[in-house]
Amino acid sequence: MTELKTRQASVSRTTSETDIKLSFNLDGTGDTKLETDVPFMNHMLDLFAKHGQFDLHVDANGDVDVDDHHTVEDIGICLGQTVRESLGDKRGIKRYASVFVPMDESLAQVIIDVSNRPHLEIRAEFPAANVGSFTTELVHEFLWKFALEARVTLHVIVHYGKNTHHMIEAVFKALGRALDEATSIDPRVQGVPSTKGLL
Repeated sequence: MTELKTRQASVSRTTSETDIKLSFNLDGTGDTKLETDVPFMNHMLDLFAKHGQFDLHVDANGDVDVDDHHTVEDIGICLGQTVRESLGDKRGIKRYASVFVPMDESLAQVIIDVSNRPHLEIRAEFPAANVGSFTTELVHEFLWKFALEARVTLHVIVHYGKNTHHMIEAVFKALGRALDEATSIDPRVQGVPSTKGLL
């Protein structure tokens, strides 16, 4: 049986555009402390962490006077980096997960493979270009940078929906639940779940 070790990581990222400190615990309880300049991102990160039972603390400041792009992108980078680091050698994990989450009239599905092969496929048509001041194209930017840095294969499908807020909310809830399931320890797994012997 694989011994469960503390799976957590922290990262700091400072550029001319953003200053971010982020800590992440895969085996948490859903504890969040989120302070960013992008209120909608705070909301989505809180949903992600609560539904994945992750501890997530984010302190992010960025050039939102330009727009939210750099801040959202760099949070995705930092979150992906901490997920990858917290997983270590990936011994004993389930590796795969597929999760559907409804949010009122919307239905989202997230499929994940903790594969060490970064890839994003997203099928989502959001009715509105913005939710409040948040530009909906940033959902793709966040997910792509997260998948790239976490080195996971990520497929995101919004099957249907009318309210853009609900559709994005369902995606982040499903992402949290899928990542939780895929990274959970299965005592039947010997080593890593790959015929290659390495992930």
